[in-house]
Amino acid sequence: MHVNPLTIEPVITAAGWRGGLPLLLGRRLRLREVRRSDAVSLMAMLTSAEVTRFISAPPTTLDGFERFIDWATCQRAAGSHACFVATLVGSETPIGLFQVTDIQPDLKAAEWGFVLAAPFWGSGLFQEAARLLLDFAFEIIGVHRLEARAAVLNGRGNGALLKIGAVPEGVLRRSFLRHGQRFDQAVYSIFGDAWRVSQGALQAASAVSIH
Repeated sequence: MHVNPLTIEPVITAAGWRGGLPLLLGRRLRLREVRRSDAVSLMAMLTSAEVTRFISAPPTTLDGFERFIDWATCQRAAGSHACFVATLVGSETPIGLFQVTDIQPDLKAAEWGFVLAAPFWGSGLFQEAARLLLDFAFEIIGVHRLEARAAVLNGRGNGALLKIGAVPEGVLRRSFLRHGQRFDQAVYSIFGDAWRVSQGALQAASAVSIH
């Protein structure tokens, strides 16, 4: 039996998340719903060319970020999008952005995307945040299939997806336009049933190592 390792405050039902995203608690960080007050921090985080090289162009102004946050709130209320910021435990400053967006109605098939501030690359915080997000997507929203895309040249992004258990399915040639260049993108998938099995195995292995 899969035991969900994430802590959710408060308890949210499959439909209830549309009224407000829950707080997802990890060991070193937490995921919470993006707020308008995050706009300044997000703008600072996403102005680095290193961070944004292989992601869709973010807003370029404070007003643009505020409008994005307003849009995310409206889409969450409609049940088609969930947008979290990652913050270190004890801090309210965003260090990452994690999103789930519908591909099919009621998010039975969805796409997820993420960005983490450069100082936290290689820290293991991505894996912790991704597990929180995926548990939320599969266990609370009820997503069946979760897809992700990463530019083939983005070795760090592809490596992060493989570490979390995403399975590569193919390459979309010249499908991503950034800075006037077109990049090939790799497509990855994770299924809810496979995720539950993998997380159950991790918990079993952890229990054995403790004893």
